[in-house]
Amino acid sequence: MPWLFPHHRRYRNSYMVKTAFVSTLLLLSLYANAQVKVIRLLCDDRVEPVGLGDPHPRLSWRLEGSGQDILQSAYELLVSGPHSRWSSGKVRSAQSVHVAYDGEPLASGQHYSWQVRVWDQTGKPSAWSAPAFWQMGLLRPDDWTAQWISPGFAEDSVDRPSPILRRQFFAKAQPVRATLYITAHGLYDARLNGQPVTDARFTPGYTEYDHRFQYQAYDATALIHSGNNNTEVTLGDGWYRGIFGPWNNPNNYGRDASLLYQLVIAYRNGSTDTVISDAFWQCSTGSIRYADIYNGEIDDARILPANWTNVIVQTFPKNNLVATLAEPVREHETFTPVAILTSPRGEKIIDFGQNLAGWVRFKVRGKSGDTIRISHAETLDQDGNFYTANLREARAQDIYVLRGDGEETFEPHFTFHGFRYIKVEGYPGEIRPEDFRSVSLYSSLPVTGSFHCSDSLINRLQLNIVWSQQSNFIDIPTDCPQRSERLGWAGDVQLFAPTAAFNKRVDEFFEKWLEDVRLAQGPDGGMPDVVPDIRNRTIHRAPRGVAGWGDAAVILPWTLFQIYGDTTRLAASYNSMRAWVQYIHSRALNGLWKGGGYGDWLAPDPVPEKGRDSVKATPTDLPFISQCYYFYSTTLLARTAGALGRSQDSVYYSTLADTIRNAFLAEYMTPGARAISNTQTAYILALYTGILPESMAARAAQRLAELVKANQDHLGTGFLGTPYLCPVLTKYGYTDLAYALLQQTTPPSWLYPVKMGATTIWEKWLSVLPNRSINVSSFNNYAYGAIGDWLYRDVAGISPGSPGYRRIIIHPHPGGTLTEVDASYDSDYGLIRCHWKKTNDNFQMEVEIPANTRADVYIPGKDPDKVRKMELGSGKYSFTAGQ
Repeated sequence: MPWLFPHHRRYRNSYMVKTAFVSTLLLLSLYANAQVKVIRLLCDDRVEPVGLGDPHPRLSWRLEGSGQDILQSAYELLVSGPHSRWSSGKVRSAQSVHVAYDGEPLASGQHYSWQVRVWDQTGKPSAWSAPAFWQMGLLRPDDWTAQWISPGFAEDSVDRPSPILRRQFFAKAQPVRATLYITAHGLYDARLNGQPVTDARFTPGYTEYDHRFQYQAYDATALIHSGNNNTEVTLGDGWYRGIFGPWNNPNNYGRDASLLYQLVIAYRNGSTDTVISDAFWQCSTGSIRYADIYNGEIDDARILPANWTNVIVQTFPKNNLVATLAEPVREHETFTPVAILTSPRGEKIIDFGQNLAGWVRFKVRGKSGDTIRISHAETLDQDGNFYTANLREARAQDIYVLRGDGEETFEPHFTFHGFRYIKVEGYPGEIRPEDFRSVSLYSSLPVTGSFHCSDSLINRLQLNIVWSQQSNFIDIPTDCPQRSERLGWAGDVQLFAPTAAFNKRVDEFFEKWLEDVRLAQGPDGGMPDVVPDIRNRTIHRAPRGVAGWGDAAVILPWTLFQIYGDTTRLAASYNSMRAWVQYIHSRALNGLWKGGGYGDWLAPDPVPEKGRDSVKATPTDLPFISQCYYFYSTTLLARTAGALGRSQDSVYYSTLADTIRNAFLAEYMTPGARAISNTQTAYILALYTGILPESMAARAAQRLAELVKANQDHLGTGFLGTPYLCPVLTKYGYTDLAYALLQQTTPPSWLYPVKMGATTIWEKWLSVLPNRSINVSSFNNYAYGAIGDWLYRDVAGISPGSPGYRRIIIHPHPGGTLTEVDASYDSDYGLIRCHWKKTNDNFQMEVEIPANTRADVYIPGKDPDKVRKMELGSGKYSFTAGQ
């Protein structure tokens, strides 16, 4: 490729590419003998997990080395257990992600060490990696010798203090390893010798409790000493028996608060002791007098546990216990007040500057019995008063009663709030900013993405997307963190998942949720709109077959496969995917599924602006939407079958998809590619799902562009249309129009909330009107943040060229007023980065490609038809293209 050299002649299309590196592709051979190193060992996508439930864990690693074009040609795995040793031998394979353990059966509770070495493309071996480990969980129900126990005292049905259960035990020596296996009906806070066992919050998490409970395993070795020890566990109501769900019912899954606790202590001489929950435990209550996810927590520090009584042994099953899959919820960023305000009503208000999900930690001095009330809100009203109308029935208030013995610190235990502002009542003395902190809480997913550009408003938009993701990733993906809802709406999840996966590593998080999807799915294949399916636990039967929401059963597994390349997990969802498509098929007539549902949820109403007349939005026909999703899910199912080697199913569902398309064209489209629903969303879905044949696509895309331009470069889309609007425009050559939409600052637009001071994504395009009056809604819903996927894929240009990023596409689409974009994604193979910059004369681009991958790199020219493509191996590259 001599045209890469900086001195090479300019091409006739005035396109020139330079490399800023001394080495070029022609010099790659100089690096052929560079030493490759194996790093970042993961077991089931986690770093040294304790309590693994997978009997065939999958092992992954990365390659690191100087130079370019590094590839793996072979690997060898070595796994050592307490009584076993397994070697894979030299395996000639480039696979370095999700390599399944294939040794002797793994034993419950046992500790395994593993290493890997690889051979590079020249056949040169690496050194063995540093050892890593995993520890198995309890794989069979009879591995549990512990008994379920509950408080022995009578409880109120709703307003109940948090039970405390305790036990003393003796350790005959300092342990070499101690592992605690624990779960609860409700939530738990476990301590050993007064120290917390974990920094995880809201354990054991929220699952389809009718079918399964997660348990956690913790390394407790450092918390136990030789001699007498004590353990204490406080239980909270949580999702299990707290007030939760759309009708604010208590006791949705049960009335009990129960604990299952098994502590295995191993000594140097090879002996073990086991401390279990049984009839010998005692129970009482303490300072937590009430704790509820919606309503908040009441803590009376004057009350200490007393009058300890016996517990009750329960006969709850253990065959529904599963090892934890996803990362735990933890405390993360803290924020100091940016302002202390007095509202027109005289309310004492603290502004922390960032909307988030979490709680407030504060310090206080006062008299015994002084009572402080902390109320939470996302915004102030038009006049600057504390605003809680959008919380619905959620009280969202924490109450603390002082002991009165010096400085005291409070933060809740078993609740969380969505807020930026708090109202403080009853605080003794001056409210000082140094005494208050807001604490963010969210699932501890590894950060994988970074996006920055030359437009500060877009940078704030990206930050808002991340904060809405974090706020709504508290063990399950939710629609909002503040009001009396906080449910796992399936449509929101599948629409936002591609963006979520750029920002954070979400495979474990979503796979945990997908297991509940599979359990919540009806025997007829019908899918609930919300998972876990709490809405169908009441007398109010919820729908089980809504287009866009039920389709999450198909779309999300396929999306995760594209991002992570994990066929094992794709296969786990296959029957569920097929059942959903068959559910639709059984209700379709002559190839048409005329389903109802929510449609293009919250598509904007026109709001006339001075100097601009909005084109009135018209609703997209519900059967039209249903048919597009019917086709899309069927097509993805056919592709899934192909990826899993189910060729007969692949042919069947591909043929079914053709039938669905033909019915769609006959019912909903004219030969001139005009949709009967002449809306932006109609054309977006028809184009994105592929239901339109290529012969009609260009004309339909033109009609979409005409609708956007007729609305003066404003979008007219809701939840279903918005995620695909800019991607479709870019695909069909309207990138400039996509940028016009992105950089629009009047409503409805992505940047209008940013201009209005938003720090998260709003549920509605006009949650706050231009006159600053409030349109009641959530101010923290990630759905419209799905634009983030386009920012990474098309603006920055990073996307998978094959499932899991083994093949990478780097194809930025510059546009708008942006002069610079710098983005990266930390894939399973390593960091992928694209940094581009426009000047008057040149387009400069830096690219980083990780080892053991290949990339198709597209370098833009001045015009779209001047894009150049090249194939590159791993390394860092820099290019300059003449404009």
